[in-house]
Amino acid sequence: MTAELKYSVLMSVYHKEKAEYLKLAIESMLKQTVLPDQIVLVEDGPLNENLDAVIAEYENNPVFTVVKLKENVGLGRALDEGLKYCRNELVARMDSDDISLPQRCEKELALFAEDQNLEIVSGAIAEFETDPSNIKSHRVVPAEDPEIRRQMRRRSAFNHPAVMYKKSAVLRCGGYGGSLRKEDHDLFSRMVNMGCHARNLQEDILLYRTGENAIRRRKSWKNISSYLEIMWVTYKRGYCSLWDVIYVDAAQLFYFIAPVGLINFLLKKFFRK
Repeated sequence: MTAELKYSVLMSVYHKEKAEYLKLAIESMLKQTVLPDQIVLVEDGPLNENLDAVIAEYENNPVFTVVKLKENVGLGRALDEGLKYCRNELVARMDSDDISLPQRCEKELALFAEDQNLEIVSGAIAEFETDPSNIKSHRVVPAEDPEIRRQMRRRSAFNHPAVMYKKSAVLRCGGYGGSLRKEDHDLFSRMVNMGCHARNLQEDILLYRTGENAIRRRKSWKNISSYLEIMWVTYKRGYCSLWDVIYVDAAQLFYFIAPVGLINFLLKKFFRK
């Protein structure tokens, strides 16, 4: 029955991405055991010669829909624009530097086939630094709806690059919005608190590129301040308590000032398996 469900893939790429990573990401979606009906690739502003060359390899493939934005608008707004071009109700998110495992979408589709009320799913991801065969850690997310709602009060209960959702549900909840950082947490918080039913697979479905460079990007004040802002908005919506806001604010400020090595150790010790 899963093969009968059609889905679109939604990706975004900007000029700082690496061409070889983009190609691996695209190929991983073209090697799914249930193939996508459509791949929507958003060019978030002008790219570079190497990225253009990779995309040119696929532009004549009828599965691909390439959306070109005149300027870099950020991931959230780029995904909102790309979502307009997705022709299927089910949409699988994919980042331009990760690798989906072959059965990822088949397993997610099986959940949607099993439960007609489901509107968002994801699964565990395996983290690597340079070699995808050398897994450093696993990021597991809560399985069922009550646990998911509880975790969303402080941090995302979904692995965004491994998410599959219903387009209508995302649009009903307002899309990603204009936030330049943490747009996924903002969207998923709105979705689960506006009644969207969710589940997560407890097995790895995607290989996620990480390492100290990724930590340094997340340590930027722009990223930290965006998280703090979204937590305050979440509190004003009534989706979390003031204690949740204080807890997250303190954790993020520590994240900002702590050395990269210490953060890497703590993440693997307490938040990864």
